[in-house]
Amino acid sequence: MATFFGEVVSVYSRAVEEDEEDFDENEEDEQIRRELEEKREVHLQWSPEVEELLRSGSKRLQCSDFILAVGHNAARFLSVYVLNSANWDAVGHASLWNERTQAVGGQTSEESACVFYRNKDNTSVLICQVTCYIAEDQLFQWTEKVFGCLQQRGLNVMVLSDSPVAEYKTPDYISSSSVPFLRSLQTSASSSQALCPSLEQPNMVTGLPAAVLSHCQVHHIPTIAYQCYSDVITPDSITMETYKPALTRLGKSIQLEPFPSADVLRKFVKASDIQSNLYI
Repeated sequence: MATFFGEVVSVYSRAVEEDEEDFDENEEDEQIRRELEEKREVHLQWSPEVEELLRSGSKRLQCSDFILAVGHNAARFLSVYVLNSANWDAVGHASLWNERTQAVGGQTSEESACVFYRNKDNTSVLICQVTCYIAEDQLFQWTEKVFGCLQQRGLNVMVLSDSPVAEYKTPDYISSSSVPFLRSLQTSASSSQALCPSLEQPNMVTGLPAAVLSHCQVHHIPTIAYQCYSDVITPDSITMETYKPALTRLGKSIQLEPFPSADVLRKFVKASDIQSNLYI
């Protein structure tokens, strides 16, 4: 090969070595991707009794009502008004890892953040409380694994979720006296009458509630979601009580504690952290 200055230099081809280097890099990237996928996998752990039921018969739990609470107020509402009785057993939990769960206390998984409970008298009623963050790439996996354990025939799903009122879009003024409030969204297979107005456009349901609604819409599972818009970010007794009418529709399937004691409320309702207040 001639250069601009007239000398002739030999041509050295690195095609083979470059191909080998690219192959090594691709193989290394693939290994990293596989390890990351394994690390971000959602794991379901069930009690021995439930594990035995899942291994036998149809390999699915008979479930007539599945109540999913997403967010601190929704989860604490169930703790105060439903799960505080002795009629419920913790039968499993989901564990997962992502960047946000790692940032909270440095723990890779938090068992208490996603727990399943089953009614002792009516074992077809299942409750799940979720207070941990589930990343976008884990939502489909969580939904597929959980609903893969449930018998879909005759299944009804109810989702309770928290949302800040600042994200609620409306042309009208929202007075402080009207907060908190509920909005509903349901699948086409649901025939029940919602107890509150439907969620208006352009408002959306996001995260795990959206993933569950999408799954149930595709699989024709009757589902209704109640999203509570509140101006507080910590568990609050007024916000929790907003969910009460939703469960009264379930009748005998769920027994609500109409007047929880002050001790029970103090146990689950935490005061807002004011240590960061600049005026203190």
